[in-house]
Amino acid sequence: MTTPAPALSPWRISPLLRRILLVNALPLALIVAALLYLDQYQHGLLTAEVTALREQARIYAGALAESAVQTNAANQPTINPDLARPLLYRLIEPTPNAQALIYGNDGQVIANSRIRQGPGGAIITEPLPSVHPRGDFARAVSFLYDQFLAFLPNPATETTGANGAAAGLGWQPSVREALRLTSAKPDHQAAPFIRRAPDGRLLVTVAEPIIRSKQSVGVVLLTREATEVDRAVFAIRVSILGLFVLALVLTVLLSAYLARTIATPLLRLAVSASRLREGRAALAEPVPPAIAARQDEIGTLARALADSAHALWARMDAIERFAADVAHEIKNPLSSIRSAIETIRRMDDPVRAARLFDIIAQDVQRLDRLISDISDSSRLDSEMSRTAMEPVDLAPILSALAEIHDATRKDNDPVLVLDAPASGLTIRGAESRLVQVLRNLIGNAVSFSPQNGKIWLRGRETGNTIEIAVEDEGPGIPDAKLNDVFDRFYSERPQTESFGSHSGLGLSISRQIIEAHRGRITAENRRNSTNTITGARFVIRIPRG
Repeated sequence: MTTPAPALSPWRISPLLRRILLVNALPLALIVAALLYLDQYQHGLLTAEVTALREQARIYAGALAESAVQTNAANQPTINPDLARPLLYRLIEPTPNAQALIYGNDGQVIANSRIRQGPGGAIITEPLPSVHPRGDFARAVSFLYDQFLAFLPNPATETTGANGAAAGLGWQPSVREALRLTSAKPDHQAAPFIRRAPDGRLLVTVAEPIIRSKQSVGVVLLTREATEVDRAVFAIRVSILGLFVLALVLTVLLSAYLARTIATPLLRLAVSASRLREGRAALAEPVPPAIAARQDEIGTLARALADSAHALWARMDAIERFAADVAHEIKNPLSSIRSAIETIRRMDDPVRAARLFDIIAQDVQRLDRLISDISDSSRLDSEMSRTAMEPVDLAPILSALAEIHDATRKDNDPVLVLDAPASGLTIRGAESRLVQVLRNLIGNAVSFSPQNGKIWLRGRETGNTIEIAVEDEGPGIPDAKLNDVFDRFYSERPQTESFGSHSGLGLSISRQIIEAHRGRITAENRRNSTNTITGARFVIRIPRG
């Protein structure tokens, strides 16, 4: 069951694109979260606002201590409300967005800058005005920001006074506590109070003692709207959000570009891989040329896929040719056997019948050798790919093969002459397969050599290559057939050799083995000074191990 090729849609968000978006956007989101979460800029502005407001409160307290404090009957300094109220109104007049309150030592309000006496003695209470009321957009940004902070492990926002005391947004000023502390320590500073009004305004309140003759006679509470702090923080938040939106848009565009240059080509390669299953028609263009021309990793992948496709089809062609050759080679002895059997059925001459039985036996022997060699050739590639290559010294192997030949040599057989060092011909390979190649070449040389002729088995080192040569004194090889001798089922045997004793796969198998060792095997003719062929030479060249 084949898997259908993925559809290529311009509106399709691939998993790779989602991953690219996530990877690109996550660091950006973390950076923005850190900027919003830390928000040390706001703390610095609030600290500056508190410092300035405290200095203003100290001026009010000093002016009231000098102009509105009198000595009572007990010779104790007290605040005179009739003097304190008009003075407080004059002090607060340049600051319309502030409110000042004066408390006595008993905690009662002596004067309030927002409570005035109108015509006819009526009391008029003026609310604290908003110099820069917050708009809906500012409210929305602040609301989103506060909601965002609610999900983070953020400690309560704190503002630190000059003495190091801290007050959170939920802290409520205690006038009695401030009076108690200033009575015990006149130079004590109460912590500031920062809060949001119901309309969203940021209000800051400080308390400063009124000191006369080193005695605390009351407290001034000064409240002012931190307009500049709100505006500056709002501008920073808007800038951060604007940069975030811009960066997010750029991230999406860059992610889409990366997906178009990565995900889309990969999908097209997947489609090409699916088309390769359709047959030879897909081989003409296994991958899109535009992708194969890219000078990056995807182009490398595309070219590797194209090379793999060509190699696959070449292997399939080789398998088809091999199967056709096998069928042809097997058909010949089978046809001979069938003809002999049909002839035997129609004859009564036992002598001729025995001769036909000998032909059948030879054909069966030929089939047996042919099938064995075909089996060896067909499994050779997979076997060599699994075989572990180990260091092999060919010099002792050549010596052992020469000794075996001398020990099994019959009368009039060729003599094997060894011309190789005792050691040092080391390569990486499979020893059993290399022995198979050498024995095959020596066997071929014996078959073609004249009686009592010579066969030379040479071995030497040439640079980074080990060279092995097998030479004989036979008739040589036709120049037009020097490459054909390595083809499957090529057979050109001596006339003195019995028919069917060779399958024609020996040299083909030898070439497969040598190429699996990253080497080459070639055939050439030996010639004398008159350029006459004096024998054949097979040369093996394998890189040193």
